[in-house]
Amino acid sequence: MPVAKAVPGKTLLDPSNHTLIMIDHQSQMAFATKSIDPVSLRNNAALVAKAAKEFNVSTILTTVAEKSFSGPIFDEIKSVFPDMNVIDRTTMNTWEDSRIAERVNAIGKGKIVLAGLWTAVCIVGPAMSALDQGFEVYVIADACGDVSDEAHQRAMERMIQGGARPMTSLQYLLELQRDWARGETYNQTVATSIAHGGGYGLGLIYAKTMFNASEAH
Repeated sequence: MPVAKAVPGKTLLDPSNHTLIMIDHQSQMAFATKSIDPVSLRNNAALVAKAAKEFNVSTILTTVAEKSFSGPIFDEIKSVFPDMNVIDRTTMNTWEDSRIAERVNAIGKGKIVLAGLWTAVCIVGPAMSALDQGFEVYVIADACGDVSDEAHQRAMERMIQGGARPMTSLQYLLELQRDWARGETYNQTVATSIAHGGGYGLGLIYAKTMFNASEAH
């Protein structure tokens, strides 16, 4: 019989074991995205970016044809990383740009977390390529979108069949926090949840206002 131990599973994410790559969150790509509404998409992208910043996650930002066609990366992301160099590509598959490979190798993490537009192109390409090269791949499904529900769902299914692990933006934040007793990140995690966590954020506001309550206290 297995023996239970009070330690996290090896497939769980923590701030030090993965690289986050946010791909092509740009206006032109968002115009045709129909599987998620623009307000939710921008909110979830902001949540992911703030989570990565708060926990000092190794992060890569990349765009495609920023100057000539697709426009700049969402301000919700750029404002969180104002000094980060955004790698602008010509390749639809981020993984085929040598600068991305160089950054991934320099960071040296075996887990890759992906979010971006469109799911069937900008995310399937690097996900399948990274899996093929031995990386563990996670996809933040609600920080991605595609031209139709069908396109998004089939892309997610294809990646899952290949071994990718799906998750959501709020799940990403809370998996990094993992323990409410971690005081150094507690306040920012709650603030990000209130700002971008939907109904969960409203619940936090209510509990704090009505009862001065907080998690793990």
